[in-house]
Amino acid sequence: MRFICVLLLAVMLNSSVRAADDKLVTAVLKEATVYRAGAELVHVARLTLPQGTTEVIIDGISNRVDLNSIQINTGGKVTVMSVEFSTDYLKPVIKSMIVRKLEDSIESVQTELAKVQVQLRTGRELLDLLKSNRQIGGTQTGLSVAELIKMIDYYKLKSLELETEMAAQKMKELKLNKLIQKIQQQINEEEQKNTSTTGKLLLKLLTPMPGTYNFNISYLTPLAFWNAAYDLNIENIQKPVALSYKAKVVQTTGIDWKDVKLTLATSMPAQQGTAPVFQAWFLEYADPIAKMESRLTNSIQGTLQSKVAGLEMMSQDKRLSEAVVVGYLSTTNTQKPLYVVNGEPVSDEEYQNIDPGLIKSIEVLKENASSLYGARAANGAILITLKDGINDHTTMNDNDLNVSFTIDIPYDVPSNGKEQQVTLKEFTVPAFYKYYAAPKLDKDAYLLAGVADWESLNLLPGEANIMVEGTYIGKTFIDPNSTLDTLTLTLGRDKRVVVKREKLKDFSSVKFLGNFKKQVIAYEITVKNNKKEKTDMILKDQFPISSNKEVEVELVESSNGSVNAELGVVTWKLNLEPGESKKIRVSYSVRYPKDKVLNL
Repeated sequence: MRFICVLLLAVMLNSSVRAADDKLVTAVLKEATVYRAGAELVHVARLTLPQGTTEVIIDGISNRVDLNSIQINTGGKVTVMSVEFSTDYLKPVIKSMIVRKLEDSIESVQTELAKVQVQLRTGRELLDLLKSNRQIGGTQTGLSVAELIKMIDYYKLKSLELETEMAAQKMKELKLNKLIQKIQQQINEEEQKNTSTTGKLLLKLLTPMPGTYNFNISYLTPLAFWNAAYDLNIENIQKPVALSYKAKVVQTTGIDWKDVKLTLATSMPAQQGTAPVFQAWFLEYADPIAKMESRLTNSIQGTLQSKVAGLEMMSQDKRLSEAVVVGYLSTTNTQKPLYVVNGEPVSDEEYQNIDPGLIKSIEVLKENASSLYGARAANGAILITLKDGINDHTTMNDNDLNVSFTIDIPYDVPSNGKEQQVTLKEFTVPAFYKYYAAPKLDKDAYLLAGVADWESLNLLPGEANIMVEGTYIGKTFIDPNSTLDTLTLTLGRDKRVVVKREKLKDFSSVKFLGNFKKQVIAYEITVKNNKKEKTDMILKDQFPISSNKEVEVELVESSNGSVNAELGVVTWKLNLEPGESKKIRVSYSVRYPKDKVLNL
């Protein structure tokens, strides 16, 4: 232990001597360009240099830097001979005002707790003293009855008084301990925001003449990213959609961004704009990994487990909980791989909700994951490509390569790993509204908004909050790459448009024809508009499709709906006046062997 202390002291002394010999300057962060994965930071520093060769230490740099991206601009007046990056682990942490106030609070509570503990200790000592003096009367004579009653009353009264007081003090002690614990938890939370290490640059400079020079220092760091988010506000369905385009910025660079000019870009710097080149594609057998708690045939983990070598899936309650890229440690809450769908990182929830039928290909990245997607892919990445051929959304931009949003207002973004919301732009978007209902699947009607010419908005996939007529409805997901001419937004359920689907027993029947059974099934769908405005609706229902030549299905009645025979779906376009209701009837017949059972 003594050796460790001496060694640490020597390191600190050496650092102090080095700082004394070299010029130490703190760089000021002025600009940050945040990409979907990674960020470019631009610092400025002003140095007074003598003529000749000088070594300068510049601190206040991110603790993780792409060394190949470091650029130092001196205006051509100073020659940068060498650059060396290191992480500063010994820089003292300055406590924030919040932490200092919390520490003062915990000190006051601890003082009060000490007083309570003194009173408890005194009460226990008095009780012990009272119990040790229970001998009544002398050795020769006893007490009279009156004296005995008086003595008993005294012990009873005093014991009850002490026990009651101690019970109250114990309760107070418990509350104070809980309060101290809560304050300490808050202190720990605040200290996490300010405990990150920072980086520093050692520059060797050649100066032609003494003077003061301005330095611009820029570099890439993987420790920042942003995701798109939206607010949709619909005053009523006669007016356009008010769309607020926002970004959720996260950074853990080790330095707090204060009064920084912020630019958000849709490209990824780690890709470096290099065109892809094919590598050899080797086929290999996938080792079966028996870690599935249940056989999941209709979920994405079943698809992944069967298609990808080098991937383990573990589930709980028929829901995907973990994915493990073989070759890394087992995942925990902080050790999961990065999920990338069509080139875009997605959350665990979005990944779990992918329909396996839409998956075209799956690839597992190990060694190159961090270089492509930054620190979030430290445990590997799972790349999923969907069948609908959605292109990489980073090409939807003004210059055919990317879109960037530069914000004039300086922003503060602390290095705490928490989302900081930034408003990018606000639009008033013309939209047409309609209702959608599929009562076989869901008894409620959904309000949809269709947006044309959405390409000009340069939207990215992201979650959206929905406000309709001043009421928060819920959330939806905007995926601008999933549509062609019209972007359809789901705005939530509307209980004022009622949809009811009932089986018509009088029009349903079962007949036997030799070795076959013919079953007719009929439904009636009632739609009523309880709103004060006219509404348009898309109504859908379903009939079965046979996959067996012995089973024959015929659509008997469709009420003039549009029939998609391949999917077995009937669609009606309805126009409903205020208070109007309409009835739609659909029926179908199924002929199959009478000794068989169908899931009708």
